[in-house]
Amino acid sequence: MLEKKMISKRFGKINPLSIDDFIQFDGYKNLKKALSMEKTDIIEEVQHAYLRGRGGAGFPAAIKMMGLAKETSKEKYVICNADEGEPGNFKDRYLMENDPHQLIEGMVIVAYATNATKGFIYVRGEYQKSISLLKWSIDEAKKKGFLGNNILKSGFNFDIEVRSGAGSYVCGEEFALIESIEGNPGRTRVKPPFPTSVGVYGKPTLINNVETFSTIPTIVEIGGKAFAKIGTPSSTGTKLISLSGNVKNKGVYEIPFGVTLRDVIFELGGGVEHDRKIKMVQLGGACGPIIPEYMLDMMIDYERFEEFDSKTGAGAIIVMDERFDIFDILLKIVKFFAHESCGKCTPCREGHIQLENLIMKFIERKATEKDMLSLESLARVIHQASLCGLGQTSPTAIISSLRYFRDDYVDRIEHPART
Repeated sequence: MLEKKMISKRFGKINPLSIDDFIQFDGYKNLKKALSMEKTDIIEEVQHAYLRGRGGAGFPAAIKMMGLAKETSKEKYVICNADEGEPGNFKDRYLMENDPHQLIEGMVIVAYATNATKGFIYVRGEYQKSISLLKWSIDEAKKKGFLGNNILKSGFNFDIEVRSGAGSYVCGEEFALIESIEGNPGRTRVKPPFPTSVGVYGKPTLINNVETFSTIPTIVEIGGKAFAKIGTPSSTGTKLISLSGNVKNKGVYEIPFGVTLRDVIFELGGGVEHDRKIKMVQLGGACGPIIPEYMLDMMIDYERFEEFDSKTGAGAIIVMDERFDIFDILLKIVKFFAHESCGKCTPCREGHIQLENLIMKFIERKATEKDMLSLESLARVIHQASLCGLGQTSPTAIISSLRYFRDDYVDRIEHPART
C-alpha cells in the first residue's frame, strides 16, 4: 500500500462528535503519557523525530518548542493556524472534521512541554463545520478533564479558544494572524522579533498548523527515533496530500515522505480523467511552482524539492491536463493574489497589478521579448522585497513557468527576434 495512515488512522472509524469514540481508539492516551514525562524529554523526542512544520515552510518544530520553553514570561501562548486559505489545500479541514480531538491532544502536549498558559485555534471563516466541531470537542474535552484547570490531576492548566477569520488569505501569515486575534486589521509586522519572543498580546507565542500539532501524539506514542525512520532522512514521517484537478480520485491521502509525485497521481489518484495527457502540475497550492510532466518522478521530500527551487508546501498537488493554457492559469493566480494583498508593502500592492497587465499581453499575443524580461524581473523583485509570505511566494508560479515552460512564452511573443 502506498498510503501509510498515522494521523488519518481514525478517519471514517470514529464519530468526530464523540469523545468516547476517540478515547476508545487510544485517544488522549499519549497526553497521559506526556504528562508523566519530563517536559524537556518531550521536546527531545520531537527533536529526534526531526518533525518539520507541515504548513509549508518546513521549519523544525522542536526549535519553536525550545524557543517558547526558554521564555520566562508568566503568560505564553500556543496557536494553531487553521486558516487554510491556500487554493488547492483542504487537508487541515479533513483533520478538523474527522479527528478534532487529535489536534486538541497535540496542542495540550506542546503547551505542557513549553509551559504555555493558553491556546487559540484560528480557523478560516468559511470552515463553519470545522468551527462547530472544534467548539463542541473543546467542551467535551473540558468535561473529561483533558482541558482546563488541573488537567488529569497533573496540576497543569491550559485552555483553548476558537477564533475565526473573515476570509482574508493574508491572515494565514503568522503575524497577520496574530494581529487578527488581537482584533486589529490582518496585516503583517516587520520581523524580528519573532513570535516565540513577542507574539500575541506581546507575549511569547508558538504557532504551528493543524497537521503539525496532530502529529505530536504519534511522536509521543512511538518515540522520535522510530518516527524518524519513516520517510527520508531530510523529511521524516508522513504527509497529508490534497490531490485535486484533473484526476479520477480526488481527495486527501497520507503517504510517507519519499513517494513520487507520479505514484500519488496514478496509484492513489487513479490517473488523469479520460486518460488525457498531463500538461502541468502545481505543487503546494496557488503559491507553489508549476512543473511539467517529465518531473513527476521526483520524490516528495523537502530537500529534493529545494533542488528545483520548490517546496512541498502544505501538500497540495493540482493536476492540469492538456486542455489548459498556462497563461489562463497564471492570470487566475495573479488576480487572486492582487485581491488578497493587504496593501501594506509597495512591492506586493503595486507589483501584482503590473504582473496582471504583463500576463494579459501574453494572453492577447501582444507581448514582446522585453515584456518577458520585465515579467521575470518584476516577479523576482516581488519575491525578494515583499514584507510577508504572500508576496514572497505568490510569484513562484510565474518564476517556475518561465523556467520550465519558456517555449510557451516565446510562442506568444508578437515579433520574436530572429536568431
